[in-house]
Amino acid sequence: MYIGIDVGGTKTLVASLDDNGVIVSSKKFPTPKDYKEFLKEVGETVRSFGEQEYIAGGVGIPAYNIDRKKEIAVAFANLPWVNSSVASDLKKIIGCPMFMENDAKLGALSEAMLVKDKFSVVLYLAIGTGIGYAIIDDLKINMDAGAAGGSIMLVNSGGKLVSWESIASGRAIFNQYGKKAKDIEDPETWQEISHNLAEGLQELISVFQPQVIIVGGGVGKYFDKFSDKLRKEIEDYHLPLVDLPELLGARRPDEAVIYGCYDYAKQQLKLS
Repeated sequence: MYIGIDVGGTKTLVASLDDNGVIVSSKKFPTPKDYKEFLKEVGETVRSFGEQEYIAGGVGIPAYNIDRKKEIAVAFANLPWVNSSVASDLKKIIGCPMFMENDAKLGALSEAMLVKDKFSVVLYLAIGTGIGYAIIDDLKINMDAGAAGGSIMLVNSGGKLVSWESIASGRAIFNQYGKKAKDIEDPETWQEISHNLAEGLQELISVFQPQVIIVGGGVGKYFDKFSDKLRKEIEDYHLPLVDLPELLGARRPDEAVIYGCYDYAKQQLKLS
């Protein structure tokens, strides 16, 4: 058995998976702001799955600064945790090797596995409380590429410099329209959201030149509502020397990070 932990800015999903990567048990709880309380919640959740012998596990965290040599999450996008030894602390609680990585990178790995026969360079966009993006190249996480959407700065219609995350994340959508993505049906609203997403995507396309963009996260669950509009917006930004990537919705938007935890843990076990 394997364990996967998807830590979000508002909710955490914990799941156990069998040796074939099939989810056997899962449970979600609000992410505590207090780190020690988080560890306690994870321990109680894993124990609720019953007595299991875990081979290894992965944990996806919304951290934009990870010291991988020291295995410390230095700073988080939407949580007040700093300099946290997440993998080491969870290993003590769960009793198996734990591998920590940015949540968008793990979601990207999971979704890239599903399209590996067609695409080798994948740009994954996770639109949730914030925005995260990652690059997968030949089923390997590009550790030098990818970050929080707050790191991309854009000039808005008023000439003010703003972060991409502040205008296109799930939180930004709610703040601007007073509705979550699941409740938005107005085509004009989705047109505006698509325009804001394309503002940042055109920069990522020009830098990384992906073969495909996969949209996931909480907003990505509703990809069908805005896919055509986003495609058109990206086409309008088309750079003549850059091939336009295909645009897909995540196949498993709710559990992409969980499956990525499983995939990443298996990759790391082979390296150790």
